[in-house]
Amino acid sequence: MFVFGSGVLIGTPQGGSPINFGLAQEVTLDVSVTTKALYGQNNFPVAIGSGTRKMTGKAKMARISGQALGALFFGVTPSAGSVVTQFGEAASVPASSPYTYTTANHATFTADQGVVYAGSALPLKAVASAPATGQYSVAAGVYTFAAGDAGAAVLVSYSYASAASGESIPVVSQLIGPTVSFSANLFASDPTTGKQFSLLLYNCVAEKLSFGTKLEDFVVPELDFQCFANASGQVCQINFGDAA
Repeated sequence: MFVFGSGVLIGTPQGGSPINFGLAQEVTLDVSVTTKALYGQNNFPVAIGSGTRKMTGKAKMARISGQALGALFFGVTPSAGSVVTQFGEAASVPASSPYTYTTANHATFTADQGVVYAGSALPLKAVASAPATGQYSVAAGVYTFAAGDAGAAVLVSYSYASAASGESIPVVSQLIGPTVSFSANLFASDPTTGKQFSLLLYNCVAEKLSFGTKLEDFVVPELDFQCFANASGQVCQINFGDAA
């Protein structure tokens, strides 16, 4: 049979609900085995013994899912709400005292992300209090500027909490040892017959998560995992849609 496309990859955390990895772009599975060769007086072995085996996989998925990453990698349930960054909010320093600007989301302000002059994009320096020209201070989402910057157009960037949108994963340091295991089901079809090919992995542990941004391209997180046997000694099962 023939198999076309990246297929669909579904992971099920132990004791949890199945989760689609989300727009799988590429899934690879590598199986390796250690071997030991027996030599005599000649330069080719007379026998080769098979030792331990290792099965590892890698999944690239285009949809960034908090549910998938939380359950399958971090072992936590995402919390409702997220932290949003407001980048370059347009503001003007008042022409007279007080020289302050209150951000649009000051009620849930969490962190300053910098201020620049709108005309030149040159950054202002953050100080604890009493800013001089070219400086600013901030408290609870209210920015204070110097009299020397009166009337200046600035762009303010900051982060704020949004309880009504998104979700977040709280990652904390934990004791070494416990792991998050999950089963996985990868399936795809033959484009000419519609018959299905599938690969069932009974026990997996994620061992690496990576993602990076790129100009004019989508972010595609990559999850590496390793497979091991379940209580019945089963590692995987490969299913073929035909008997050819």
